[in-house]
Amino acid sequence: MNETGGGDGGGGGGGPVDGAPTGGGGGDEGTAVSRPTTEGNFVPEGVGPTEDCVCVSFYLCPNNSILTDGSGLLDIRRPEICDSYMDVCCKEPPTEQPITLPPKGHRGCGTRNPDGIGFRITGNLDNEAQYGEFPWMIAVLRTEELSDGTILKVYHCGGALIHRNVVLTAAHCVQGKNASFLKVRAGEWDTQTMKEMFPHQDRDVARIIIHEEYYAGGLFNDIALLVVSEPFTYDDNVDIVCLPTPNDVILSKNCFASGWGKDVFGKEGKYQVILKKVELPIVARKPCVDALRKTRLGNHFRLHPSFICAGGEYGKDTCKGDGGSPLVCEIPGQQYRYQQVGIVAWGIGCGQDTPAVYVNVAHFRNWIDINLRRLNLQPEYNY
Repeated sequence: MNETGGGDGGGGGGGPVDGAPTGGGGGDEGTAVSRPTTEGNFVPEGVGPTEDCVCVSFYLCPNNSILTDGSGLLDIRRPEICDSYMDVCCKEPPTEQPITLPPKGHRGCGTRNPDGIGFRITGNLDNEAQYGEFPWMIAVLRTEELSDGTILKVYHCGGALIHRNVVLTAAHCVQGKNASFLKVRAGEWDTQTMKEMFPHQDRDVARIIIHEEYYAGGLFNDIALLVVSEPFTYDDNVDIVCLPTPNDVILSKNCFASGWGKDVFGKEGKYQVILKKVELPIVARKPCVDALRKTRLGNHFRLHPSFICAGGEYGKDTCKGDGGSPLVCEIPGQQYRYQQVGIVAWGIGCGQDTPAVYVNVAHFRNWIDINLRRLNLQPEYNY
């Protein structure tokens, strides 16, 4: 997930998670084997409590006043002596309004939690998502065995939960992969802590369904379904996203992409520790093609019908490792309810002024419906 600019985007990831992607650099698959490390502005060592902050378990700090009702604020950049920034309890500024906790569990598809669930982070200058903000977000993991027999779960790419049994992702993320070596994780947020209010849920992948006309050379029809071994359990941090109607044309400025991908492309790029989000507008087809033709793709480039475009604003883009992650847009007339319009596919540079290219989910809505029927599953992603 990019906020500064870089090279080519899209693609699978490569940071070990033991819980998810690392904050460390390097995205080549299979090269990193250490546990995640704290990077960038996430301070691993504290400097002492202040007049306004004390160390206390986060669940005792729901409203920045110990043992009171409501939801708290966590400043993820605040230096602290506590073992984790999630254990820092600070007085709430007088201008802040209390957050009303949403109802628990399944609330219908596509419900975004813009203020998070249970607590709210502040100081998220790198566009960290709120905890539970996108409950459909999935981390696709691959398992790797070290020489000492240790099994690592390594971040591979992103996905979205569209049914308790099914994850929607990009074909390029899972082509040639053995389902038995893949796992999918729902409810993840900060990959370096187990102190989150609700646990993440891991499931084995029982089956991979790749579009029959997927063409790896041009990434045409770059869509796949991952069928899990047992259904996910709906919870405040785990729910499904809505899907658009077949062949719907969506031109919206209120869209978000999310993921744990790199901040910039190349060796300098670092996988994200906390789930990031970036707000992007959908770009109409003609201006997108015009922009892409100004790149190395050349004047004769044609955008395949299976794609849509989004972004094109400098410093705001998806990037390497975000492949397969969802692009969602607010459903007209339904505040904080979102439909997945795209899947991160590819781009020319990360964070440049050229739109990125996404799989057009509406183009494949019938294909998704057909495959769910074949699995004897009832769609729940209609709105």
